[in-house]
Amino acid sequence: MILAALLSASLGVSAQTAPAAPSTSEDHSAHAAAATAPAAKSASGLKAELENELSAVEKKLVALAGAVPQEKYTWRPAEGVRSIAEVYLHVAQGNYLLGHMAGGPVAEGVQLKGMDKSTTDKEKIVAELKRSFEYMHAVVENTADFDKQVKWFGGSDKSARMALIYTVIHQSEHLGQSIAYARSVGVTPPWSEAQTKKDSETPKEKK
Repeated sequence: MILAALLSASLGVSAQTAPAAPSTSEDHSAHAAAATAPAAKSASGLKAELENELSAVEKKLVALAGAVPQEKYTWRPAEGVRSIAEVYLHVAQGNYLLGHMAGGPVAEGVQLKGMDKSTTDKEKIVAELKRSFEYMHAVVENTADFDKQVKWFGGSDKSARMALIYTVIHQSEHLGQSIAYARSVGVTPPWSEAQTKKDSETPKEKK
């Protein structure tokens, strides 16, 4: 929950620059995915490393969001704590906000203010999560100068490199939270389930 207090303080300013959500999910997807035209992907270096980390967290978050049944999306561990739905939407919200603060363009068609409480519909939430990662991939690919200084929370300066690294840290923090949430409602993370099945099918060596 590193970002919680800072997000609430910053969204009032950032959300003003984001237009209202589009009328159709198709339009929304097109706007978010095409927030910037992605450049050719790098094979090595910082850009490639950031892409790899983004993809790793994205793959697990999206898989986990898909594995949790719709009826569990309103579950929360205690009153006043984010629900499963709110955590996934908070990650999407963070991707759009932090990606913009790191130097990316405003994600058109995205309404940041109140996004984390905007819906409990699993299909919509998974789609939003995917769109927010598409946006982040585009931001990374189009960052030409990782040393440039960008305005961060509280008006402090941070390099675009550190801002993007922090975004991955934020995603990873909430991936861990989502794993704990999923297990609390009886859902095993898909990658753990797959590994357990593989281990059980592997012939044990004879001593």
